[in-house]
Amino acid sequence: MKELQYINNYFSIYKWRLLIGVLITILSKFLALKIPQIIGDSLNIVEEYLNGRVTNLEAVTQQLLKNVLLIIGVAFLAGFFTFLMRQTIIVTSRLIEFDLKNEIYQQYQRLSINFYKKNRTGDLMNRISEDVSKVRMYVGPAIMYSINMIVLFTVGFTQMISIDLKLTLYTLIPFPLLSISIFVLSKVIHKRSTIVQEYLSKLTTFNQEFFSGINVVKSYGIEASIIKGFDKIANESKEKNIHLQKANALFFPLIILLIGISNLLVIYVGGKQYISGDIQFGTIIEFMLYVNILTWPVAVVGWVTSMVQQAEASQARINEFLKQVPEIQNTVTSSSELKGNVTFKDVTFTYDDTNITALKNINFSIKSGETLAILGKTGAGKSTIIELITRLYDTEIGTVLLDNIPIKQTNLNDVRSQIGFVPQDPFLFSESIEDNIKFGKYSATEEEIISAAKNADIHNNIINFPKGYKTILGERGVTLSGGQKQRVSIARAIIKKPKILIFDDCLSAVDTETEEKILTNLEIISKNITTFIISHRVSSAKNADKIIVLSDGEITQQGTHNQLIKSEGYYKNLYEEQLLEKEI
Repeated sequence: MKELQYINNYFSIYKWRLLIGVLITILSKFLALKIPQIIGDSLNIVEEYLNGRVTNLEAVTQQLLKNVLLIIGVAFLAGFFTFLMRQTIIVTSRLIEFDLKNEIYQQYQRLSINFYKKNRTGDLMNRISEDVSKVRMYVGPAIMYSINMIVLFTVGFTQMISIDLKLTLYTLIPFPLLSISIFVLSKVIHKRSTIVQEYLSKLTTFNQEFFSGINVVKSYGIEASIIKGFDKIANESKEKNIHLQKANALFFPLIILLIGISNLLVIYVGGKQYISGDIQFGTIIEFMLYVNILTWPVAVVGWVTSMVQQAEASQARINEFLKQVPEIQNTVTSSSELKGNVTFKDVTFTYDDTNITALKNINFSIKSGETLAILGKTGAGKSTIIELITRLYDTEIGTVLLDNIPIKQTNLNDVRSQIGFVPQDPFLFSESIEDNIKFGKYSATEEEIISAAKNADIHNNIINFPKGYKTILGERGVTLSGGQKQRVSIARAIIKKPKILIFDDCLSAVDTETEEKILTNLEIISKNITTFIISHRVSSAKNADKIIVLSDGEITQQGTHNQLIKSEGYYKNLYEEQLLEKEI
């Protein structure tokens, strides 16, 4: 249970609820164990009357009636306290489940972008859902039934010993074998539980990728191949689950067998003692009731052990992520407002997951309010520059400065909150168009939303939808076309009124006429905003204050549009090609 020690933090938070739950459990089980004693006393009274040792029938009847009422009262109280026990311990387990999910989710938000490149979405989802549910079974039912078992065994065996030590010792004969069996099986269950959870993650990941890429699957007509792949993983997962359940299935038959042996020993040894006159008949019945009351807690040992082992395996998977330290650390707590000056000084950057050097000795500077356009072929390093400005990655060689301060020495939250970013592949949430635009500014008014949409040249499209701005989008904005998604994403960025505005090839899916409208609007609204435009089109870059051309991570050209079209190189060639295309 080494990995489950992490949950001790939550036990300390809810210690009073748990303590009350434990006390209520002790009280409920103590009352429940009084019933065999009362029944045994009642049978002994009847035996004494039948043997002639007691002759007053009315006194016997009154005592039996009193015992019946006492049994009913004790059973009612025990049941009521059992209800309270579940209301404390099980509810506490749900609170811990809620807190643990929130902690994992917050950790997911803190972890750097590199983490998400190395881990699959389905696996992340499985750890925050299925794995947390397994841990919840440990902090709730497993603990509750363990307390039940301990209390019942402690009080039950204490009572049994006080009645007859010899009979109690015979009753305990099967228990060493039970302990050894549980120890061996628990190790097997732990190993198999870990494998089952891993396969569940694979299955979740496969399904998540299938649903996300349903358009590709249907376009290529590969449904049969996908189903075959799903069947393969599902069958492997089924086999691993069956393998686990085979181990679990051994618990209950084994435990019931050992309890049955205990009952036989009570009948045999107790019967001999009764014949010899050492004990009364009611004592044998009382012992059998105790043994059978202890059957469930003993039987549940297997279930509890299984839950604990599965929770241990799941918590180990959760801890693996919780213990990861984000690569991007926010070391500054003081707030600061950006002006928008950006400088790259001798920056070289290599992605550690692919070992590709995306930037090589990059140097440039842009002042607040200026526009910088970045052009280059695919893989030239354009998007990497943006990822360094937004601090999705940190440089190891060279320095990125914001307002002449190294970006690592600025408040990370302040930096990102003052940047408006339009990615090349825009992501829209399964919410209304209005909510997607307001994602840039939650407090935005209706007028601000419409104004941003008009500047992004998407307003006329939106009002033609049946529900207008209230139109609910499908997953990842599938309801809209590529160009519409890009323009909604632009509206989301400009409504923020950031200090730095970044467009990462976000006009690639719109026609040249729409592009002209958007660029004209952006030129007006970005007068005092530092703007980065990444593009493959000269039309998007020509009005920029400065243009740089990247090739294989190096700056090969830089200057204004007029300067670059007069110089031989990539920019002039691109300009002439696109000019010819426009004329055609």
